[in-house]
Amino acid sequence: MKRALQLILAIGIVGAAFSGTLTYRELCGAASTGCTMGGAPGTILGYPACVYGLIMYLIVTAVAALGLASGRAS
Repeated sequence: MKRALQLILAIGIVGAAFSGTLTYRELCGAASTGCTMGGAPGTILGYPACVYGLIMYLIVTAVAALGLASGRAS
């Protein structure tokens, strides 16, 4: 169980770094105008899909870290 949580944590960290980079480029990059219209192509509820990926990876990382920190994983 502990090894599985470590693997999930590693995947979560790599995924969060990747989607965080994409989110930064999308929202703050030079090609971005800084303002995307709601419903623009490639967005969900006005935000790029990578934003939701970042949020999900952060949740997965936090849950795996909490599972390892609890000490109950053997």
